[in-house]
Amino acid sequence: MFTNPWVLTALYLFTINALEILLLMLDKRRARLGLWRISERTLLTVALVGGTPGAYWSRQLFRHKTRKQPFSTLLHAIALLQLIAGTAIIWSALTGKYV
Repeated sequence: MFTNPWVLTALYLFTINALEILLLMLDKRRARLGLWRISERTLLTVALVGGTPGAYWSRQLFRHKTRKQPFSTLLHAIALLQLIAGTAIIWSALTGKYV
């Protein structure tokens, strides 16, 4: 059923971004209640493996970690790294030249 690589990729990205949104929502709630927090390392790791759009969206939605340093800088660096990697993958696929 899910053998098409595009379907698998879309399913993976949907799942990892939903997880990132859920984690940031829970972290915001825990912050308000003064409870144990979800580590920035965990939040950034989920962003690194594909949850960057979910991280950016939920930061604005929940108004959470929008000015926090170095979290914001690291999230921007992850997004830039993903943009470069994605561009290289697309370039390789279109030209047949592998970088």
